[in-house]
Amino acid sequence: MVAKSTEFPPLERDVATIAKALSHPARIAILKILAAADGCMCGDIVEKLPLAQSTVSQHLKYLKEAGLITGDSEGTKSCYCANFDAVKAFKENFDAVFAEIHTIRSGRACC
Repeated sequence: MVAKSTEFPPLERDVATIAKALSHPARIAILKILAAADGCMCGDIVEKLPLAQSTVSQHLKYLKEAGLITGDSEGTKSCYCANFDAVKAFKENFDAVFAEIHTIRSGRACC
């Protein structure tokens, strides 16, 4: 079965996918932590958040699947970095979608 989301334009699908990955405040906090560092081990991130290691790992997984972070494993340790190109692209796409919405709505009154 083909998902109905494939019937929408790529820009809208991309923005929705990344927005879903950012839909938890912990994931935004993780991106901020990674932005402030050259790289972080999962344990370093856990120390800065009020969450269990397993929960942080799950959030890291969502961010990695969305392409917002990269990660390498060395044995039992995993090092993560923010993917600044992906973050920049999301911001540009997000801005484009909402600029279009504003343009469509501009000058029109609503109930």
